[in-house]
Amino acid sequence: MTDTTNPTRALASQTLFRGLDVVDAVAAGSQTVQDIANRTGLPFSTTHRLASALVQARYLHFEPRRGYRLGPRLLELGFAAYRDSDITRSARAGMEELAEQTRDTIHLAQLDGDEIIYLDKIGGQRPISVNSRIGGRKPVCSTGVGKALILDETEDKWKARYEYDAKRGNVQLPLDRWLAGMRVYAQGGYAFDLEEDAPSICCVAVPIRDASGQTVAAISVTGTTDYTDEAQLRALIPVVRRVAQSISEKIGGRLGTAPKSA
Repeated sequence: MTDTTNPTRALASQTLFRGLDVVDAVAAGSQTVQDIANRTGLPFSTTHRLASALVQARYLHFEPRRGYRLGPRLLELGFAAYRDSDITRSARAGMEELAEQTRDTIHLAQLDGDEIIYLDKIGGQRPISVNSRIGGRKPVCSTGVGKALILDETEDKWKARYEYDAKRGNVQLPLDRWLAGMRVYAQGGYAFDLEEDAPSICCVAVPIRDASGQTVAAISVTGTTDYTDEAQLRALIPVVRRVAQSISEKIGGRLGTAPKSA
């Protein structure tokens, strides 16, 4: 909580959050001071001052003709966070096993608020690649990992997530069909993405659980419709489930389906 009784501390906190907004804007694709100011709502002069300070601290990088981009300090912190992630370390061997067995792209993801974030990825060995990256974010309701991560939530929560993504144009199915699919997935303990997030991309995902039975991540096998159809995805369910089980056991959990809260 911000200390409003100390003006100096309150101002420092405000500057910190504004600086983080600038970094987020650059991460989202803003390259000029005006672009960043428009995205953040900050005054031009404030934006320029913050961006210059972030360049000096190596959180941003600036090139005269290319504009701003994320700086090397963020890469260093990102790799440090990646190395320190227990779930990433625990899941890596299972991901490699799936990659070797399927030749498809393997993702590990977690929920981050109203989106999912990719914690790790092993690229596929097919001629057509899947466009995703570690640290990248995606909608919940249209992705296999996103749906796998929310299997234990109530239908009211599902509807709220659907409405959030629908307002942003991130779901293609009508609500009744999407909910019907979620009920099937929740019963089976897996989830599909059947070209819902991107054309020609399909995947099967399974949640990973900790010792309390809560879903802490999801693992998926992602391919293209050139090589994979729904029948093949169904055949992969026990394969992905077995790997998710082994990862869950490494972090003290088990796969099972957790009871939904009231």
